[in-house]
Amino acid sequence: MSGYKSNLVLGDQIGAGHFGVVHSAQDDVHGHVAVKVLRQQPGQSAADWTVRKASLLREAQHLSQAEHANVVRVHGLLEADTDDAILMVMAHCTGGSLQPVFDAGPMFPSEVRRISTEVCLGLGALHARGMLHRDIKPGNILLTAANIAQLGDFGLVTDNLILGYGSQAGYSDHIAIEIFQGSGTSVKSDIWALGMTIYRLLHGKQWYSELPADPRDVIRAGGFATSLPWLPHIPDRWRRAVRKMMHDDTAHRYQSAAQVMSALAQVPTDPSWSCQVSPQEVHWTRETENRRINVVWTRHSPTQHEWRAWSEPLGAGRDRTLGMSNGKISRAQVDTQLKDFFSK
Repeated sequence: MSGYKSNLVLGDQIGAGHFGVVHSAQDDVHGHVAVKVLRQQPGQSAADWTVRKASLLREAQHLSQAEHANVVRVHGLLEADTDDAILMVMAHCTGGSLQPVFDAGPMFPSEVRRISTEVCLGLGALHARGMLHRDIKPGNILLTAANIAQLGDFGLVTDNLILGYGSQAGYSDHIAIEIFQGSGTSVKSDIWALGMTIYRLLHGKQWYSELPADPRDVIRAGGFATSLPWLPHIPDRWRRAVRKMMHDDTAHRYQSAAQVMSALAQVPTDPSWSCQVSPQEVHWTRETENRRINVVWTRHSPTQHEWRAWSEPLGAGRDRTLGMSNGKISRAQVDTQLKDFFSK
């Protein structure tokens, strides 16, 4: 692909989002890079595109100053000779984004804490430079070849378009209540979105898809954080930290990324349960020195549930029952009993 005001050579498409597609590319100065192609939208007037394009180009210098180990390096923006596209040239993160990780299921709390802490470092650096991210979500957290988390796609969303963007991009549930109420974005709305991201990563796509009401509607009405259902192996300290990040009253949220980091330093990560969620059951496993522990929550219907926990030898030996429900029980009962089991 050619026709741009540089020797940049675009390669294969490696991603796509609301604002444009991402290509692998080669650049004379920076070598292997990632390039997001931001095109004039169908139906967008030439005048509106000219305004948006000028805004992006002005922002390029600002974004390029946001250099930090946990922020994707933005080398700059280029204007296409055809006048219908802007190219954002960025460092290439070979580990990809956390979107497929979220899609696959719950992450280990230890990994969520590590990644979230690294994101907080990057977010704090942006905030210290007077910048907001405005679009924190699994798809905008990227991993380097060394498995370091970096924040990407900052600076593309503005207060003028955030509500429409969030709705169209499928992430309206990452928009804090005060934005719906007209207060605009802030450091604390970034913290709200990070709390939502942490909740998602701890639970995975299947569990999140089962929320009983449209998150956007609940967020608007208030009380969203306190209404969230939790997988029972997630300890109370995690729950309290996420609820505080997503408190409806911004005065009661953590006030900075540094405060979030301090809270994350205190959340437990052991024992480390592997968790798989399907519509019919939730299955946890972990291994000790010589045994594998299994916990299965069978979801027969919305009102009928049961669970069983047992250990099995990794070598010779017999299975041992560790606990179970007394037949089919309610959702509230299974949640209470499993939470008690995992807390022991």
